[in-house]
Amino acid sequence: MPETFDYVVIGAGSAGCVLANRLSEDGAARVLLLEAGGADDADEAHIPVAFSTLFKTRYDWNHETVEQKNLGGRRAYWPRGKMLGGCSSMNAMIYIRGNRADYDAWPAGWRYDDVLPYFTRAERNTRLAGRYHGTDGPLHVEDRRYTHELSHAWVESAVTWGMKPTDDFNGELQEGAGLYQVTCKGGRRWSTADAYLRPAMTRQNLTVRTNALVNRIIVRDGRAGAVSYSRHGEQVEVGASTEILLCGGAVNSPQLLMLSGIGPAEHLRDLGIEVVANLPGVGDNLHDHPAAPLLWRTRDTTDLVNLVTPGRLLRWQASGRGPLASNVGEAGAFFHTRDGLPAPDMQVHVAPTLFYDNGLREPSIAGFTAGATLVDVKSRGRLRLRSANPRWRPLIDPAYYDDPTDLDTMIAAMRVLLEISATAPLARFLAGPFLPPAGEPTEDDLRDHVREITQTLYHPVGTCAMGSVVDTDLRVHDIAGLRVVDASVMPTVPRGNTNAPTIMIAEKAADLVRSSG
Repeated sequence: MPETFDYVVIGAGSAGCVLANRLSEDGAARVLLLEAGGADDADEAHIPVAFSTLFKTRYDWNHETVEQKNLGGRRAYWPRGKMLGGCSSMNAMIYIRGNRADYDAWPAGWRYDDVLPYFTRAERNTRLAGRYHGTDGPLHVEDRRYTHELSHAWVESAVTWGMKPTDDFNGELQEGAGLYQVTCKGGRRWSTADAYLRPAMTRQNLTVRTNALVNRIIVRDGRAGAVSYSRHGEQVEVGASTEILLCGGAVNSPQLLMLSGIGPAEHLRDLGIEVVANLPGVGDNLHDHPAAPLLWRTRDTTDLVNLVTPGRLLRWQASGRGPLASNVGEAGAFFHTRDGLPAPDMQVHVAPTLFYDNGLREPSIAGFTAGATLVDVKSRGRLRLRSANPRWRPLIDPAYYDDPTDLDTMIAAMRVLLEISATAPLARFLAGPFLPPAGEPTEDDLRDHVREITQTLYHPVGTCAMGSVVDTDLRVHDIAGLRVVDASVMPTVPRGNTNAPTIMIAEKAADLVRSSG
């Protein structure tokens, strides 16, 4: 007989760590958490400025898309965290919830007023309080303990240009320009592994197994009752007497459902997978926030990369202060590119260095980056299997700019960023354009630039969406004992960074699970 737990949680990322904590609060519930990666033991997983150095390492799933016709045939690299804490252990730590309009368009039970209590329950904000913020949750949120002068200058110039100043993107109004708050504690990354998992790992009823790649969810007589995984060269099966909770994210969750026979029947049969439940929506509705940066050479200032020195590392280790406490994308904004929109359609991330190609290119000169990020995404893609082998990466097609409105919006945002760059006080620090190289780019220049430089903003969602794949309690249609709890259940991507919304979903899911037990 296989070892049996009450709950088996698949994936120790942003959602899985929350569930492991909340479900094991009941000392009588036996909880198993399975993670394909290892511990979050890299120094870079805790130093805010170093997040991109984890890309394409053993801490990364290292996904890539299929060729994107609207990106000149390029395949876009998609980093995804493969360690305790998942993406919360290697993201840029920006704490953004999204706009009220996002959730008010979600199904009943997930509207803004429904989910706000879960945001505040999770949050421990060191500065903000009141209706919109929590001050005693496990997730530390703070003002960054280092901000470069270029980030301050950009915010001042954006306000001079015409944006509203804001010191809270998560309050009553999202729109405006300001400095981002981050999920850090005392200048150090505070992932869900720190916030939720480690405090729970002392509980006797919680078992955590790393390096455990789940191959299949086993469904018998319409009920998901066991999980098969490989670990250290062995195949292991464990049972779940109450529920299995799939928290693999927008890539790995639909992949595992399809490997388990849950998904579009024709596609599964083509790969020789027995169909357990014909759910055509699995893998559909894939969308992401595309980001396209503008870059400049700078003068009379410093570059963040050059400030990361051994001496400053010692300072950060001692006090959590100095340039290593920077999250790189220090400041930004939300704004409308045209009148009549219910909420902003663009987000900006600015960095006091040259950050492009996911930060994988070492800056050769001192520079500054302003990245346009489309947050009202019209294009939809899909995810499918390459093989019935769980070790094969899936086919990922976000269909960037398939809806021409998305590209038009990005070009309009580029024009705004160019105008801000010519506005004081930022203008005096910018020595000239780096990418695109043209001083006054034409419409065609900007379109070519966007196609050449667009990358993910690391926010894929929607592939197990509420409605088509799961119900509003996140239970998989036609399968008992199985829920999906992660960004894949979002019917539409929120306007902003998706880590906080994923944590919110898991907090609410924990209540849903406990109330049905």
